[in-house]
Amino acid sequence: MTLEEYLNHDDGTDTRYELVNGELIAMPPESRLNVKIAIFLLTQFVKLGIPEDQIAMKTQIAVSGLRATAREPDLMVLSEEAAIALEGAPQSLITHDMPPPLLVVEVVSPNQESRDYRYKRTEYAGRHIPEYWIVDPIAQKVTILEWVDGMYEEQVFQGNDAIASPQFPALELTAVQVLSAGR
Repeated sequence: MTLEEYLNHDDGTDTRYELVNGELIAMPPESRLNVKIAIFLLTQFVKLGIPEDQIAMKTQIAVSGLRATAREPDLMVLSEEAAIALEGAPQSLITHDMPPPLLVVEVVSPNQESRDYRYKRTEYAGRHIPEYWIVDPIAQKVTILEWVDGMYEEQVFQGNDAIASPQFPALELTAVQVLSAGR
């Protein structure tokens, strides 16, 4: 399936899909914990003064794969330019010709660890996304990947470690605050 075919796909159900290497992959329903963590982070970014139109949920991003691939992160923080480009778009999809988001956040779901740690890491690197968070309530850690000189550098935060966000240095959160947001 091409990206265009994917964007026009309607199977008459409420099933959410990602496009992975040209194939439709049904997304499992989000756990309540994952949703709560994403909403908690959204509110923290709003408190930082990031305009609401630069914070995206339920927005997809086209990434590189063997064939057409579109992912739906749990949360994205867009640059002003990306938000403007998305405003006029017919669908909530950041295409290859749009600026990448400043930050992508994925909350790991059970049995999906390799998707977030391995595959999406490579795909987001291909878009040169400056910062990628992997929030893992299963392993009780927050991994922050920063795009530096053509590759991601990784920092892992656990417990009361203060999260150090390169894109948002004013953010004052600990790993446990993020991980316990849904509890």
